[in-house]
Amino acid sequence: MAHARTATVPSMTTAAHPLFAEALRELGLADLHTRIRRFPDATRTAAEAAAAIGCELSQICKSLIFAADGEPVLVLMDGASRVDVELVRKELGVQKVTRAKADVVRETTGYAIGGVPPFGHRTRTRVLADRSLLEHEVVWAAAGNPHAVFPMEPKELVAHAGATVVDVREQTQTS
Repeated sequence: MAHARTATVPSMTTAAHPLFAEALRELGLADLHTRIRRFPDATRTAAEAAAAIGCELSQICKSLIFAADGEPVLVLMDGASRVDVELVRKELGVQKVTRAKADVVRETTGYAIGGVPPFGHRTRTRVLADRSLLEHEVVWAAAGNPHAVFPMEPKELVAHAGATVVDVREQTQTS
């Protein structure tokens, strides 16, 4: 029996990063691995992911790490929008918010840029989720590497990420 049990773990970790696979088990979401979609080509950008999945760009959940007065913070944003760092700064009540460098992203989350999932990180950070994600029945997020994504209902994703729902989307100018 032990052999059969170990055989299921590789199938889960081939589609998802081992750290993410472990997080799924800890969160009681081990069955989510059956919905992870793996692509032969990397889907590092929201546009690449949307094209590979065949969904709207706004249905992609970007997991972005920022430095808020030097402390990492995760912002979950729909794929069609940009984060307004000034709104993040005001939301957090800090002096300065900047995009985190790649080494900080990997150190904080355990994942490389382009594969950061919305939860299951190496360290606990404050998480903000833009309200725009809630406009969809399903959103797609990275599963720990640039080749794998998973679908989830946005409210469930926000809950598992421990996120606070906020309005931090950059407003586009319309004529």
